[in-house]
Amino acid sequence: MAADEENVGSLKQHLAKLFEASLRATVPDELDVEPLIAACNPRFGDYQCNNAMSLWTKIKGKGSEFTGPQPIGKAIMKNLPESEMIESCSIAGPGFVNVVLSKQWIAKSIQKMLTNGIETWSPKFPFKRAVVDFSSPNIAKEMHVGHLRSTIIGDTLSRMLEFSNVEVLRRNHVGDWGTQFGMLIEYLFEKFPNLEVVSDQAIGDLEAFYKASKQSFDSDPGFKERAQKAVVSLQGGEEKYRKAWAQICEISRRGYERVYQRLGIKLEEKFSAQWATSKRHQLLIPVYRYRLNEEKAEWMIYVTDVGQREHFEMLFTAAKKAGWLPASDNIYPKTSHVGFGLVLGEDGKRFRTRSTEVVRLVDLLDEAKSRCKAALVERGKAVEWTEEELEQTAEAVGYGAVKYADLKNNRLTNYTFNFDQMLNDKGNTAVYLLYAHARICSIIRKSGKDIEELKKTATLVLGHPDERVLGLHLLQFAEIVEEACINLLPNVLCEYLYNLSEYFTRFYSNCQVVGSAEETSRLLLCEATAVVMRKSFHLLGIVPVYKI
Repeated sequence: MAADEENVGSLKQHLAKLFEASLRATVPDELDVEPLIAACNPRFGDYQCNNAMSLWTKIKGKGSEFTGPQPIGKAIMKNLPESEMIESCSIAGPGFVNVVLSKQWIAKSIQKMLTNGIETWSPKFPFKRAVVDFSSPNIAKEMHVGHLRSTIIGDTLSRMLEFSNVEVLRRNHVGDWGTQFGMLIEYLFEKFPNLEVVSDQAIGDLEAFYKASKQSFDSDPGFKERAQKAVVSLQGGEEKYRKAWAQICEISRRGYERVYQRLGIKLEEKFSAQWATSKRHQLLIPVYRYRLNEEKAEWMIYVTDVGQREHFEMLFTAAKKAGWLPASDNIYPKTSHVGFGLVLGEDGKRFRTRSTEVVRLVDLLDEAKSRCKAALVERGKAVEWTEEELEQTAEAVGYGAVKYADLKNNRLTNYTFNFDQMLNDKGNTAVYLLYAHARICSIIRKSGKDIEELKKTATLVLGHPDERVLGLHLLQFAEIVEEACINLLPNVLCEYLYNLSEYFTRFYSNCQVVGSAEETSRLLLCEATAVVMRKSFHLLGIVPVYKI
């Protein structure tokens, strides 16, 4: 393959580069034409170039040699540079150029990935640094199920961009200053006149502490007045109040960290001190300037509920009018709001406990792990595995199930939280996918072959139709990650991962692996599937399991 083909990211980008050369030769005077490449109906090919119709609209009446879109399509096909990746081309309808990829090239590309690593399949973007602002818990309140979506959607977007060689600044905007801080500080002073003895244990349940301070604020006019004065003292920088504020924040952070540790989330707080006297909406304009001028961010992404979309759009418009951002959303630097819907209970209302309390996120995660562990014990794994293996698998499957049940939905929609559904080992669930990965690992282990040695000595051949279907889907991994990043939709990757598992199941049902004449080649295909599944899990923040 030519060196310039080697340096292009996704499969779709490989094809776009070839068709770009063809378009330059076909319509040399139309310099602004970009290749329109899309996957097509498998009956006609693998991909399709759809430029002929729009080109005809542009050039008809200009004395062109072409008489319609189909002749343009034929010329595009004729001018396509020779490439080992293309097996054949054909014309359909009004000039659509259908492309069938070479199965030898598909196999060689997969084998190259196995040798050089999955990172060679990372997408290529025209920007190098992004800020993702997500999670955003409230000071002195426990993280609840409402924080789940922002936290895991933001983490997955960050992971996908990082995989694409973008430097991601993961930002956590923690709470706002305002009356509630004066309320909390004044209540802290009343309960603990000596601030030196304040600790997590002394305060106890953060949520209960917040409610007690709110009750005093609502019922005691004297307390309310002192709380309001405390806000003024805090904003004025008075040392005693700053210290109390810092202690409440630190205790809150330790509570968040329990959730972040379970979810494998890494975040950095910014502006919690120097910008603390402002509300979030007052913060965003100076924050834009800071991120553009100091952090050199090229894409600023804010992950909050859909209810804040209009507010963010107003701020984005203001930033464009101020000249800080380009008018077009297709030019970097740019900003995006990533909205998401609600997590609902079985009653169709916001997910809460039976006592109508919000569900603490740490309790929800622990419940998922506990249910997974009980299921594993029921299957006899407590006898077969060590306690450490049991714990690790229960964590991986339990936490993974909660994440995947959220991420597989289009983020803009609401979804119903249901433990039984998300922990089911059948259907589109993390449990099913994790077990599918473990089964692939088991096939490789049972072959008794050294897979690392096979990568060096064996050759991958896609002889069976189901092998080719699986191979093509593997090769589309980069463009799927690219699409999920550009549109900020993690569910695109989830759909790809589930389809990958289905294609593998069909391949394995119809193609004997161990003991067949094609064993070494098919073991390489198994390994490639496992590698892509593991990277997909990583991007979704899910820890893979290797045995079941």
